Amino acid sequence: MKRALLAMVLGTTALPAFAEEVNIYSHRQPELIQPLMDAFTAETGITTNVAFVDKGMVERLVAEGDRSPADLVLTVDIARLTQIVDAGVTQAVQSDVLDANIPAEFRDAGDQWFGLTARARIVYASKDRVADGAVTTYEDLADAKWKGKICTRSGTNDYNVALLSAYIAHHGVEAAKTWAEGLKANLAKKPDGGDRDQVKSIWAGECDISLGNTYYMGQMVNSEEQKAWADSVRIVFPTFEGAGTHMNVSGVAMTKSAPNKDAALKLME
Repeated sequence: MKRALLAMVLGTTALPAFAEEVNIYSHRQPELIQPLMDAFTAETGITTNVAFVDKGMVERLVAEGDRSPADLVLTVDIARLTQIVDAGVTQAVQSDVLDANIPAEFRDAGDQWFGLTARARIVYASKDRVADGAVTTYEDLADAKWKGKICTRSGTNDYNVALLSAYIAHHGVEAAKTWAEGLKANLAKKPDGGDRDQVKSIWAGECDISLGNTYYMGQMVNSEEQKAWADSVRIVFPTFEGAGTHMNVSGVAMTKSAPNKDAALKLME
């Protein structure tokens, strides 16, 4: 009886050693990426554990060091990817699958991070109050003719910070400062809410133009409540003068101390 009980206990405690898993620190809320995780588990049998880390991710990884349980980091912005790499808490990943499926411009030159999705920072313009072609560049948004006509979320939001960074890259710090001041002077109201809230404000007649990411249009069109907001605007892909439309990526990086490296690579691929 004792031998049978011991064998049962040993067998039970040994099971976790054979169970593959991947631990993910995510800037995306778990419920948004859970369908992908569920599909991966169904295909591979590998369990995924997602921890939502909205703030302080770099500091957390640095503090945890080699003891960190995280295998992968999922982020919503190239700046965050860069911060994580600069902190020295990631490792290079060599994968023919990733190289074949992700264009070079959407992955780190040193294979430290890989872009998973891309989106443009676009203009939503009122169909009724903004003529087609009236806004074609990001520079246009600082024109005084739009005074009291523009809505946007907070300037400290990652998406707007990334856009301003791109403006600096194209035109320099002083020009970017002047542009930001001009844009601020054209605001119809104090920045509040997310990108879809700005489109709602256009629909409500509170402003005529807003900045937003491309995917929000799809979300609004497929929402019974928000479809009317989407129908009230047209989307404009503005460009920088002499350049293209601002793009950003959500991406993934493998942590330096990843305890489940092989399983993590399978999820990345």
